[in-house]
Amino acid sequence: MPVSGRPDGASAAVCAICVDQIGGTPEVDHLRALPSTMWSEDPAIQVLAARLLTALSHEGWAQDAADQLYLDDETRAWADNVVAKTDHADAHGAALSTGDTVVLIKDFPVKGAGFTAKRGTAVRGISLVPDNPAQIEGRVSGQRIVILTDFVKRKR
Repeated sequence: MPVSGRPDGASAAVCAICVDQIGGTPEVDHLRALPSTMWSEDPAIQVLAARLLTALSHEGWAQDAADQLYLDDETRAWADNVVAKTDHADAHGAALSTGDTVVLIKDFPVKGAGFTAKRGTAVRGISLVPDNPAQIEGRVSGQRIVILTDFVKRKR
């Protein structure tokens, strides 16, 4: 199966169930092998794993695996090429992408979690909320929370 976004037409062999899920709604139980698959030496497999883990970021295990995934700059650009683009921007107007690191620029109480997210806290490996460009998701003090983009600055 070809992996779009790369001009050399790189491809990856995947099972029929995975083919059905790549463009649709992923079946969580079938994709539990992604944390081991993402370490493949084949860049096409790495890209597929990164994209599927991003699609499953609402699952704790998938987000943990995505946070651990290292891709070189070229492969990361390839993986991010097809991920839905939105108009997410930090408080200073810098574009935000999935996987970026941001820094909180304001203290704010985290509703339902019982703590205050402190100014200066780095949030690594953010996820973009697809239907709301004013929100991102990230882990602060071990909790996965939604953060308004007005309260973050992209870390360079």
